[in-house]
Amino acid sequence: MSVLNYLVALIDRHGFSILNKSYITYSAEFKEQAIRRVIVNHESLYSVALDLGLKSPGILFNWVRSYKENGYNVIIKPKGRPRHESQKQADQAGKSPLKARKPSLTPSELKTYYRERICKKIARLSQPKEQEPKAEEIAAAVTQLRRELKVSVTFILETINANPDLPHMSRSNYYYTINKKDKDAKNQPLMTLIRKIYEDNKHHYGYRRVAQTIQNLDIKVNHKKIQRLMTKMKLYGIRIKGWRKYNSYRGSQGPIKPDLIRRNFFSILPDRKWYSDVTEFKLNGQKTYLSPIIDGCTQEIISYTISRSPNLKQTMDMVDLAWLKNHGVEQSMSRKGNSLDDGLMEGFFGILKREMFYGFEKNFKNLTELEQAIREYIDYYNNERIKIKLKGLAPIKYRELVLS
Repeated sequence: MSVLNYLVALIDRHGFSILNKSYITYSAEFKEQAIRRVIVNHESLYSVALDLGLKSPGILFNWVRSYKENGYNVIIKPKGRPRHESQKQADQAGKSPLKARKPSLTPSELKTYYRERICKKIARLSQPKEQEPKAEEIAAAVTQLRRELKVSVTFILETINANPDLPHMSRSNYYYTINKKDKDAKNQPLMTLIRKIYEDNKHHYGYRRVAQTIQNLDIKVNHKKIQRLMTKMKLYGIRIKGWRKYNSYRGSQGPIKPDLIRRNFFSILPDRKWYSDVTEFKLNGQKTYLSPIIDGCTQEIISYTISRSPNLKQTMDMVDLAWLKNHGVEQSMSRKGNSLDDGLMEGFFGILKREMFYGFEKNFKNLTELEQAIREYIDYYNNERIKIKLKGLAPIKYRELVLS
């Protein structure tokens, strides 16, 4: 609740006169009652402050904090100017009339409150990821609770281990965990570089391509080390979803042309084998179609067209007229309905959709934004996205290497 909203609610509850009151001194009994409502009765701090007419919920927050810091005692602060050193010495000798009040909560109430706080904090460790937290996370939470509640480690661990729904930890394991040295402290510069590469490539890279990118920078590092560090930092590349066998529409077939490739997609030199196909994108009940050409050597996208209608026939007619007859290019046709015969192109479609479309549909308001994202991804794919099979280079860089 913001300060403005609180003031509006305060005026609505108590009227404008509540703001005209001068400085108010609250008694210890008044503070105890307010604190007890928050800690023991579990009432909202804001609602209690509003009900009591406090001008700010921060007043009650400070009472509760001071109450905990002083061993769950309400302390009455002395008024006026600070006392002289001699007066302080006299107070220490037992002559001060101001004494800390006795705890307002019974030992049983305090233990119940402590246990609730402990269980609530440890349970939160498992909520974001829905899996058992690591020993380091549990030990850090225990240490924090020990400082906040001023209770023993034994009490905290006994509370945790008595609850079957919470992860357990022994006393020896706790001290072993907090005292062991972080073996990756010296790897912080490398971990920073890993995160930068991971973020720059929009979380597409797994540990293999991150390792290859680092090795391309002339930094010698084992890929297993990169895998361990990425797991520790919870950095995971986008994974392939479960796939199903794809069968395209066979339709009516004209004259059958020979399959010259026979799934031997690789070429030693660029521009010797090209592959093309059409894939469909569905967004908000509308469709757009991508028809690229991929090179069998560099695996770069040579060219592509994007259309709102499936015009593969027009594209192939254009290729037939422009290239096949005038440049001695032979046409090879895969069997209809068998995507494996065009595996290189289908592989690119899978990478494309996995890394920029599947799961990201809500990022695109319309087909225009989607089509622009496809263009940007193809540029990234050609110029930046490394491939292990291409000696850890992007397709365009691999072309330059082959032709050099």
